[in-house]
Amino acid sequence: MEYRLSSDRLIKFISEATCSFTTVQAAIKELSAKGFIELKLGEKWSLKKGGCYYVNVYGSSLMAFVVGKKYNGGRLRIATAHTDSPSFCVKPNPEIKAGMGKVGKLNVEGYGGAILNTWLDRPLSIAARVSVKSNNVFEPEIRIVDFHRPLVTIPNLAIHMNNGVNKGIELNKQVDMLPICCQCGKDDGSFFMDYLAAELNVDKEDILDYEAFVYNSEQGQYVGMNEEFILCPRLDNATSVMACLTGLAENTAKSQDGINAIMIFDNEEIGSMTKQGANSSVLTFMLEKIYRSLNQGKKTEQDMRAGYIDSVLNGMMISLDVAHATHPNHPEKNDPTNAITMNEGPVIKRSAAQRYATDARAVGIIEQICSKAKIPYQKFSIRSDMVGGSTLGPISDVQLPMLTVDIGVPILAMHSAMETMGAKDQAYIEELVKGFFGF
Repeated sequence: MEYRLSSDRLIKFISEATCSFTTVQAAIKELSAKGFIELKLGEKWSLKKGGCYYVNVYGSSLMAFVVGKKYNGGRLRIATAHTDSPSFCVKPNPEIKAGMGKVGKLNVEGYGGAILNTWLDRPLSIAARVSVKSNNVFEPEIRIVDFHRPLVTIPNLAIHMNNGVNKGIELNKQVDMLPICCQCGKDDGSFFMDYLAAELNVDKEDILDYEAFVYNSEQGQYVGMNEEFILCPRLDNATSVMACLTGLAENTAKSQDGINAIMIFDNEEIGSMTKQGANSSVLTFMLEKIYRSLNQGKKTEQDMRAGYIDSVLNGMMISLDVAHATHPNHPEKNDPTNAITMNEGPVIKRSAAQRYATDARAVGIIEQICSKAKIPYQKFSIRSDMVGGSTLGPISDVQLPMLTVDIGVPILAMHSAMETMGAKDQAYIEELVKGFFGF
């Protein structure tokens, strides 16, 4: 089955993409294998027609782009996604001794809108960006570490001690969601820092700071009588990241007169209000750098600025993020005339309140791409008495006003520690992005 190539690749990618930092690392690995060349964010760029490039943006976001072999300032097409997923962050000074001081647990805080009870009684691990002491105070050594093994778990309270659990119990993040990680001895006061230092092979005193995320270490797998579904962590939003990478990389050889680009932002799950988030100017800065590098010496400053603005205003963006499939046990939660089914193609998301950046012209373009590539598609609207989530689309449009459409793979249990999607849908969304860049 041809679609299994895409879904197998997705499951493998997710096993490496465990937090924003490791997602960027995994994406760079994919792009490097395809011949993409690294550019530094704050340095001068010297670009060539036909060139393929990527930029590591503050360690947790990523831009990549292909310059057309016949580039003449033509079309600009951008696909966006996000690197982060709901999880838990390890706080500073995280060690807590419990159970008569014999069980070590970690003090954590929630990141994004996780479905808390799905994180209980699972094998969890930790991935982190760590700042290590160096000789230059303005350049600490930055290390990315992923333990890649079950390291912690968050145990449920037994039903005998919590008789109302099956009637619904509110979980307190400071009390109920702290993971246990070790059996303590009398002198194990800094067990997490000791463990982290040993993993990095550095002295504990040389660790300056860290950004550590707890993640579900279970592997993705096929489920269903005919393996119709994928059950996997972090489908939100690794499905979209993989579609961006595949769609861009498989269009590098096409001759065209413009630029194809992807931007994978961090911090979407907490509002995008960061320097590496969609509500920053970082993408607009990088696009202007691209335009200036390719047109240096060919235009006056005034013409160059006008040309860049025209390129943006005539460009198009697709914002890729997962969508809600109609839940088989709760179909009443979805719009009555717009049911969404897994394995029946990408979802075009509509919202009169513009929580999705979609209009009729943009939808018409996507529908024609799908028709030409023989990709099934669906349309989503939220129930009129409910408020849906937002995406990168309208946030990005504030900084970069261009024709935009929100699209995504339909999934169940969005923001659960394990989410479910149709096994065919990854291939469909990848083909859509290929068509967006290639037609």
